[in-house]
Amino acid sequence: MPDLRFFDVGSKIDLDQAVAMTSSRLNTPEAKGSGFITACAPLSLGGPGKAAFFSDRRYLTNLHRTQAEFVFVPTDFVEHVPSTSIAIVSASPQAAWARIAAHLYSARRHDGDLAIHPSVRFEEGVSLGVGVVIGQDVEIGAGTRIEAYAVIGPGCRIGRDCQIGAHATVYCALIGDRVRLLSSVHIGESGFGVAGDARGLIDVPQLGRVILQDDVSIGAGTCIDRGAYDDTVIGEASKIDNMVQIGHNCQIGRNCIVAAHSGISGSVTVGDGAMFGGRAGIIDHIQIGTGAKIAAGAVVFKDVAAGAMVSGFPAKPSRQFLREMVWLEKNAMAKDKG
Repeated sequence: MPDLRFFDVGSKIDLDQAVAMTSSRLNTPEAKGSGFITACAPLSLGGPGKAAFFSDRRYLTNLHRTQAEFVFVPTDFVEHVPSTSIAIVSASPQAAWARIAAHLYSARRHDGDLAIHPSVRFEEGVSLGVGVVIGQDVEIGAGTRIEAYAVIGPGCRIGRDCQIGAHATVYCALIGDRVRLLSSVHIGESGFGVAGDARGLIDVPQLGRVILQDDVSIGAGTCIDRGAYDDTVIGEASKIDNMVQIGHNCQIGRNCIVAAHSGISGSVTVGDGAMFGGRAGIIDHIQIGTGAKIAAGAVVFKDVAAGAMVSGFPAKPSRQFLREMVWLEKNAMAKDKG
């Protein structure tokens, strides 16, 4: 269930209405009129009244084990839906799920016309710059400084002795103590998720949070997206440079370093103490081991083992990459001389 500090929940959806909204069909016609969708969830977190979707055979085991009452599924996989679930057949299951989620959930908006909502709870010694906007039900710890024109969205929690830079925005976030966000950092914006069906493209609602643990530093202009459903987490004392993009659902360990202009795609897991050189790029669903090093400009397409160092495009062990570069250089020079 999305965190209700950050999201409002709409009314339940009749099953027949859901089928019409998504241009889907029930696999068993007798299921018509037999229930309501009250929530959306991944296959692994299903339950009564919850709708999930299946569109990637990598998650077939999750489909077999799901407890979701309703599952959007392509025709070819209907037979894999458990007997305890109602299969809703769709040519574009993720888009169908997204349309239901967009109907059920919406991010909370700033309530009223006061820049600082009366429900905000400040501990002693909080200081605010000019033009700061803070939404309802926010809690801010002692000694925290929020600079000019920063915006803190409804429901956020900010720990003690933090620094929030000018023009920073913070939404759907839980922030620990002694965290530094420099100017124009954007925390908790909607992650990049897109699905398509016969009606066109739709943004997949991003229903998770961002958690920044104690002593994290985030450089100017960096964007950290909230989770698609789970959380995006930055571990204790990790240091992230300017102009870095971290996608939804990423799990960054403790004491990691990410240099400027790096891009970490969604659902990447990074072990403690990993390091990323400038302009490093990581594709989605990759695992970076504890203490691994990603050289500047490297583009990673597969998992990196703990303690390994990789370089190049596509990234490979740095020694191998350097040997290949030397070999290419020697052969190119020999050819020029010939």
